[in-house]
Amino acid sequence: MRSAPGETQPTARLLSAGGRWGVPAAAAVASTVVFVLVRGQLIDDAFITCSYAKNLAFHGHWGLIEQGTANTATSPLNVFALATLTVVLRDTVLAAGVLFVVCQVLFVLALRRLGEHADLPAWFAPLATGLLLVNPLLLSSVGLEVVLGAAGVAWLLVFSVERRPVAFGVAVGLLAMIRLDLLLLAAVVFFARRTFWEGIWRSLFAALAVALPWFTFSWVVLGSAVPDTLIIKTLQRSWGPWSFANGPLVYWRHFPEATVLSFLPVLLAGVGGVLWLVALRRGSDAARRLTPFAALAAAGGLHYAAYGWLTVPPYHWYYGPGIICATIFVSAGIALVGEHYRVGATAALVLTAAAALGAYLVPGAPPITTNHATSAQYEAIGKQVAVIAAGRTVHSAGEIGALAYYCGCPIVDQFSDRGTVEPEIEASKDRAGDVGKAFIDANFRFFDQSVAPMTADLILGETAGTPPPNALAVWLISSPWTGRQRLFLVNA
Repeated sequence: MRSAPGETQPTARLLSAGGRWGVPAAAAVASTVVFVLVRGQLIDDAFITCSYAKNLAFHGHWGLIEQGTANTATSPLNVFALATLTVVLRDTVLAAGVLFVVCQVLFVLALRRLGEHADLPAWFAPLATGLLLVNPLLLSSVGLEVVLGAAGVAWLLVFSVERRPVAFGVAVGLLAMIRLDLLLLAAVVFFARRTFWEGIWRSLFAALAVALPWFTFSWVVLGSAVPDTLIIKTLQRSWGPWSFANGPLVYWRHFPEATVLSFLPVLLAGVGGVLWLVALRRGSDAARRLTPFAALAAAGGLHYAAYGWLTVPPYHWYYGPGIICATIFVSAGIALVGEHYRVGATAALVLTAAAALGAYLVPGAPPITTNHATSAQYEAIGKQVAVIAAGRTVHSAGEIGALAYYCGCPIVDQFSDRGTVEPEIEASKDRAGDVGKAFIDANFRFFDQSVAPMTADLILGETAGTPPPNALAVWLISSPWTGRQRLFLVNA
């Protein structure tokens, strides 16, 4: 880069570096502000991950509670990252915030590389990052592996378009450790390339080198290569008439504004995909440049279809990968349209983003939640349960993450007590076909069937009416999903 007349070389380098790192710095500041807003509203499943990370960091133990080994952490890499930060910061929730910020920076850096490769305007990366940063559904998933997966998918696409087979394989291996279902996205991105087979063996061996050690350890030592949550969640099937396929409708009934804002990028991606196909058939150069992003959007659609086929419950963070892929595609499409439409479309998206962020500024619970209590209520209850239980084992009332994190006592259910998993395995085999049974048998080849369920001394329960008269303690809890209830503790 040449200096302007009268400008020194150091000054030119400083200006260049400032322009280069301005966007990542802005992403770091914005995501820090967002985490400060959401820190007190993390959902219960986020605390399951935090509990795993805290136990790993402080006790070198893999489990939701310190008193027993479990394998219900859906994202091993998220646990490892949080545990590493916790060793330094000594606070796992703060570690979740630092990881959130780092992932946002990695994400915007990847999008900038993609934008440069496709010759998109420089504002493409901050636009996509900003839209995802304020998406109500994704904001309601902070603390889980959603943002880590977004960063991984973005870099996967970078290495795909840059034809770097080893780096691509490393990204695939890391995605497998973030969430196994993200391999569906990797497969679509891989096969969507021209001459996709070039470097395939280098990619395969790189992916195995990254992921195989953990999955081998998990298979032999923890008793299952795939986390037990695959069995637990698929057995749940649905919430009455609501499964993953029609789940957005139940969220629309409970949280209409937040749901519309969350899934708007998916609807826009559907329309944009049709327009992209028409333009591509006409030989449009802009459509050709958009092809990698369109492949990513198609991968998000396949992810949705796969989860619908599995008939799992509509946990809101399951929709994260599809929304992320759609948002990246829509942002790239906006960056390619003519200047006249671009200004109007961008203004509309900015207003949408402002409305989405505004939904999170309302005090209380996240804009989308299926928990029965707020994290603040669970924090207070967990600390009181620790005093009452005095080391005795407590059976959960269905939500265990925040209570286990703040209580530090043995709270048990199928997510923390490995002894309760064997009946789930047998029930899953009864419902599976021959191929499914073979997979289950192979996955649990080293499962220790001698582990007995832990005996609970105390039981947590919920009621919308009057708690039992022998309750040791009663707490009022509330959420937009279930309304006002009472959580109570009784002797087993």
